Amino acid sequence: MLAFLVRRIALLVPVLFVISILTFASGHLAPGGPFDQAGLGRELPPSVIENLNREFHLDEPAWKQYVLYMANFLHGDLGPSYQFRGQSVSAIIFAPSGPGNSFFSSRFGHSLELGLISFSIACLVGIPLGIISAVKHNTWIDYLALLFATAGVTIPSFVVALFLMVVFGVDLHWFPIVTANYADWHAWVLPSVTLSLSLLALLARLTRTSMLESLGQDYIRTARAKGLRWRWVVLKHALRNSLIPVTTVLGPGLAGLITGSFIIEYMFSFPGMGQFFVQGVSARDYSMIMGVTLFYAVVISLANLLVDVSYAVLDPRIKVT
Repeated sequence: MLAFLVRRIALLVPVLFVISILTFASGHLAPGGPFDQAGLGRELPPSVIENLNREFHLDEPAWKQYVLYMANFLHGDLGPSYQFRGQSVSAIIFAPSGPGNSFFSSRFGHSLELGLISFSIACLVGIPLGIISAVKHNTWIDYLALLFATAGVTIPSFVVALFLMVVFGVDLHWFPIVTANYADWHAWVLPSVTLSLSLLALLARLTRTSMLESLGQDYIRTARAKGLRWRWVVLKHALRNSLIPVTTVLGPGLAGLITGSFIIEYMFSFPGMGQFFVQGVSARDYSMIMGVTLFYAVVISLANLLVDVSYAVLDPRIKVT
């Protein structure tokens, strides 16, 4: 197990290298630069732009800029933000942005908390929905669950966000559509539900398919022939084997909820990383784009590693070597 972990962690180096190259190249190939326009849309004088480029080494050749950035990255420095001058990318990600000094009061902490809440909703609803759909195969419950799961997979999340805003925010006034006070749990409902829907639907469909396959196996018929209760057969025997393919998507799904919530956060004015990353892309804030992308690449890689290790826990026949 230890050798497996060491090898997988070592693989992070080439993965991060490739991601950094692609991110750096895509950012610098886009027309314009971070100081082409001021925050109010006014063009800065050429002399000011020249001084700013010199200060942040943006007048250096591209290869040298990349080397300088990666050298700082290896020392834990994600670079200065060009858009929010006077602040580093690390401070924007990890510094508290609201009341309290805990980790969850930082912008990444808010995104992480939103992702964990959405992930919990997806698991607590999606997996039981898939089990019920499989047990009630070819009944109206199964068809209704399939309809819901198919809609959740196919409808884009931003469309779901607009629908929930109009119905539950504007018409019914049940929940706020802008996260002005994130200390109030009502402000977390709409973004959490919106973000969880796609993973919830995927888990429901995958659990249903896997459960149907398990329920048709010989060991299930043997367990039933021994006189075991049907509920015990489903939960004890069929469910455990059915969770192996489901676990495959849990790690990337969790990482996707944490790192892929930018648009949803931006739509709900949620105080996470979404607003800053979207604004950073629009303003060509190279350090912000590079820092957030590389940081989230590490998060996704570690989530995938956790999934591989969990296989051995669910099924002792699987060995991680």
